[in-house]
Amino acid sequence: MNKWKIAFFLLAALIVTGVLVFVFWISRPVDGTPLPEAAPAGSEVDRLTVTATRDDLEGIANTYIRQAINNDRIPVTLEFEDDVLLVSELTVFAVQLPVMMHFEPVVLEDGNLSLKQKSVEVGNLTIPPSTILKLLGDTVGLPAWMVVRPKEEELFIDLSRLPVSGGIQVRAKEINLPQDEIELEILIPRK
Repeated sequence: MNKWKIAFFLLAALIVTGVLVFVFWISRPVDGTPLPEAAPAGSEVDRLTVTATRDDLEGIANTYIRQAINNDRIPVTLEFEDDVLLVSELTVFAVQLPVMMHFEPVVLEDGNLSLKQKSVEVGNLTIPPSTILKLLGDTVGLPAWMVVRPKEEELFIDLSRLPVSGGIQVRAKEINLPQDEIELEILIPRK
């Protein structure tokens, strides 16, 4: 055989192997991720209830995300409309695909948020939501207070672990995005 045929078959084998490894990686089983326990509030706290708008919440969330992933080359932003929209991108074989995931916010008893996935758009591809969440969790350096739970198809926002100075904690009381009604509770420790 001539050297060009050998080089062609080696290149073809390398490409097929790469595709198989990628398919295996995204299709491996997803384990359930347990929810972290909420950080306990001290017994001596003052409570302040704050009313916010979608724009306020969007600005605050994106500021904290930017601070947490300051040098990550993959952008992640949250948009608050009638639902929560997470916008990012995935790079697959040197092609950047826009990713848009729609979530329904659910306020949990401990004041944290569970964003339940409603739909996902990855360019023109049809990919299961759990796979996209798994890829997001594996490839994007999300802040520690954002927990990706692919099996449950949700993104858990641990508001009790937001890095707020002075030991202040934030909890959600009500989030009704279609009505633009958002209530947060700020817990300020007594000194």
